[in-house]
Amino acid sequence: MMLQIGLTYHPWVTAAFVIYAIIAALWVITDNRSPQSTFAWIFLLVFFPLIGIVAYLFFGRGWRAFSREDHLLRQVLGSDENDALSRYIEDETKIIAAMAATESVAYKRKLLNLVHNNATSSLTMHNRLRILQNAGEKYPQLLADIEAAHVCIHMAYYIWKEDEFTNKLKDLLIRKAKEGIEVRVLIDAQGLAVSRKYLKTLRAGGVQIFEYYNYRSPLKIHTISYRNHRKIVVIDGNIGFMGGLNLSQEHLDGGPYFDSWRDTHLRIEGQAARVLQGIFITSWFNTTGERLSIERYLPNHSEDVKENLPIHITTSGPDSQWNAIRQLYFQMIVAAEDHLYIQSPFFIPDASIMEALKATALSGIDVKLMCAPRGTAYTLPYWAANTYFAELVEAGARVFLYQKGYFHAKTVNIDSAVCSIGSANMDIRSFSINYEVNAVIYDEAVAKELEQDFLCDLEYCTEFTLEEYYAQGYLPRLRDSLCRLASPLL
Repeated sequence: MMLQIGLTYHPWVTAAFVIYAIIAALWVITDNRSPQSTFAWIFLLVFFPLIGIVAYLFFGRGWRAFSREDHLLRQVLGSDENDALSRYIEDETKIIAAMAATESVAYKRKLLNLVHNNATSSLTMHNRLRILQNAGEKYPQLLADIEAAHVCIHMAYYIWKEDEFTNKLKDLLIRKAKEGIEVRVLIDAQGLAVSRKYLKTLRAGGVQIFEYYNYRSPLKIHTISYRNHRKIVVIDGNIGFMGGLNLSQEHLDGGPYFDSWRDTHLRIEGQAARVLQGIFITSWFNTTGERLSIERYLPNHSEDVKENLPIHITTSGPDSQWNAIRQLYFQMIVAAEDHLYIQSPFFIPDASIMEALKATALSGIDVKLMCAPRGTAYTLPYWAANTYFAELVEAGARVFLYQKGYFHAKTVNIDSAVCSIGSANMDIRSFSINYEVNAVIYDEAVAKELEQDFLCDLEYCTEFTLEEYYAQGYLPRLRDSLCRLASPLL
């Protein structure tokens, strides 16, 4: 009897498994990812169904089906109803044509067209810019600009901690709100590290603060892996901040694990700040459902900055049509003709970026990469990075590990001619599953200033060498290689 039931039951189990395997394979195949990634996900889904399904839902899928941010951003920047910013979209083609005709370096024209053809980008001409090295330069300037706000203060951050500095910031924002200034704040749900009392005090004081894409909501649990990694402030529509610095006291003093914190940020006045305003308004609508009138939060055209400083603001996210910032980094890497300087705390590139870097180094270009050798309690990405460092050094690149505190700058500089500063790390997460924003600056003076900062940072670095790495022995290298297997999730 038991044998007969077993024989009867077994074919149904086999059939169900085969049907499940076919559906799982088709599910992954239709995402059109790389063959290696496709086979890896099929293996996980078929042989470890429960773990595989959960992992794929949270970490394996593109997110275009779940979000409208890319569409909404194009609508904000290009809508006929929003003349204030649509004028920049119309002027962009003329600006690119004029710059392409005068630029002597061919790759500048390629970069201009590449970033322009990515849907979520905008090139502006009339800007004034200041590079802010470290929180000691950014925070006082930020507080002063907030103090001087007359209309609105818009802030979007990945991390906001409750500490000495942010308590001071909280009090200032409440005071400005009570003066009648509109204060809106978006914080990534994972990066918000404040008490309920802190939030309650802000809201009671008139500050509108929300968690951006709160993954704890049952309707948004699938977004748990997608973080709003941008750091944006826009004041009165004409002053903008963006770059790598979040908001916490540890950025000033290094926190409990480091003596200092090294980072790079931008303060922008002019048209590029208005593009940041459009980005914030899009994120605000996606979070709250409130559609803000963009004309209300932009200054009159008569207040345009007169200087000519071309800045391309480009964004990317898991719902973008193109991996805009990855393509930007790729084009900058292969375009370098003399030298390429990169700064990123994390270095976990995808295959295309890695091949581009190795090919550039093998071509005789001076490739220098500066990264963080360690973090706090989260060490896996730093171990995985060692395997990529070794490959780059073998190809002729030089890798430097910053030792004077924690290193968090995210910059790319080619030939003292064009540079990028923003929130995107040189890693797979920033390329594909985080919301990021970068500024591409087509100005030799700015590029040379940033390059000088890079050279100064070299004084506080030790160079990664193959001799020292292999001298550690087999087990540390095995550890690093095992961590590399988790690269897409780090």
